[in-house]
Amino acid sequence: MNSDQLLVLSPIISLSLTALILMIQASIKRDHRIAWWISTLGLLTTLLSIYSASNFSQDVGPLLKVDAWGLWFSALLIFCALITLALSRDIFHTQADTKEEYYLLLILSTLGAVVLVQAAHTASLLLGMELMGIALYAMIAFPKSGDLPLEAAVKYLVLSACASAMLLFGFALLYGATGDLSFAGMGAKAASGYLNNPLLVLAGAAIVLAGMGFKLSLVPFHMWTPDVYQGAPTAVTTFLATLSKGAMFVAMVRLILDGQLYRYESLMNALSVVAVASMLVGNWLALRQQQIKRLIAYSSTAHFGYLLVAIIALPHLGDTQQLGRAAISFYLVAYIVTTLAALTVIANVGGEEDSDMQAFDGLFWRHPAQAITLAVAMLSFAGIPLTAGFMGKFYLITLTLNAQLWLLLGTLMIGSAIAIYYYLRVIFTMSAEPHQLNKGSPTVLGWRNPVALLLMLAVLAIGSWPQPLIDLIGRL
Repeated sequence: MNSDQLLVLSPIISLSLTALILMIQASIKRDHRIAWWISTLGLLTTLLSIYSASNFSQDVGPLLKVDAWGLWFSALLIFCALITLALSRDIFHTQADTKEEYYLLLILSTLGAVVLVQAAHTASLLLGMELMGIALYAMIAFPKSGDLPLEAAVKYLVLSACASAMLLFGFALLYGATGDLSFAGMGAKAASGYLNNPLLVLAGAAIVLAGMGFKLSLVPFHMWTPDVYQGAPTAVTTFLATLSKGAMFVAMVRLILDGQLYRYESLMNALSVVAVASMLVGNWLALRQQQIKRLIAYSSTAHFGYLLVAIIALPHLGDTQQLGRAAISFYLVAYIVTTLAALTVIANVGGEEDSDMQAFDGLFWRHPAQAITLAVAMLSFAGIPLTAGFMGKFYLITLTLNAQLWLLLGTLMIGSAIAIYYYLRVIFTMSAEPHQLNKGSPTVLGWRNPVALLLMLAVLAIGSWPQPLIDLIGRL
């Protein structure tokens, strides 16, 4: 391995060293504050190393494809980890003797996500996915008190194991058809494999995408999502909803593009059915929710259904496939930043004990900064102008029009119309008059207001001045 390859792997090396230092620190002196600062400095160092690695982008053996697209999303995932770290600082204050392992798990899961977005081979995809997932199981169940975290972790563990088994079986079928396990190799050899045994190629690809569909909580693999979102600590829910799902979707896009799976019409038709079901079922189930984290969970199902539309449009775009990749990148960034803003406020205000949206009654009167941030996030989810969500949906609608996918376009519009009701319901709850309040005002630590406002400004900046992000995505 030459020096350039070492530099291009510096983000992975930085995260690995941070995990090693955390293990050494825990064995010498168990101190929550030291572990938190080591994790923070490790993530910031990784961000700097991503900038350095961008000058040496290249394939590193057959396993990793370190390019501008992967490094951009690696930086976005590190940002998600930093926000999660900030929210995690105070949630385990009653467990002073067991906090340090949490930060180690967070760094290891982030390391798995970075490997996942740079994966170019079945082995690296599975390695990154399992490293991310196994650490996440423990993070979900980390609190000692209460049954919900343990129940959520067990559900996620059992169903995730089934999804991993599906992925392994699907890749085995694809290997049997193509004789190759790299994404590009499978794409190059899939055409001849399809001529010899079309069922083997299509069945293998369908099973692989179904396994990934579980990780993204697409219909009909979505039923774990509300229980896990509700049961996990809110900081961990933030991590799962942004970093974990974002990394898996980027890996899915790499597989479909490099493996050229978008060329198979029957496979794209199956994805169309999943996309339509996810957009409609996700929004319909969110209408019935009174617990805000469950509402966000079903909402995420709908949003990843929207993202599937961009993938399905790829074979219809001809020479303009770059538009499809740009739409995927922009919408994913908008979704992640908006979700971070929403769940940051939920962590700051709702805490871990509130079971429904009553905790947010009259929030505009009690904590204006938190309420404004959550309102902007809800408007962005709904796709209201001047927010990041509006520009993301504008990209998707333009893409769908160019591809002439009228059924998907109609479903996207209907799903978005349904979603406006339950997003506005959250804003209406926060605007209740002070005399309607029936519970005390929760305490919001002073440093959390700037974090919430920073995320709100990011949502508004992407929506009202999108050109810098569009230009950046165009160069990836």
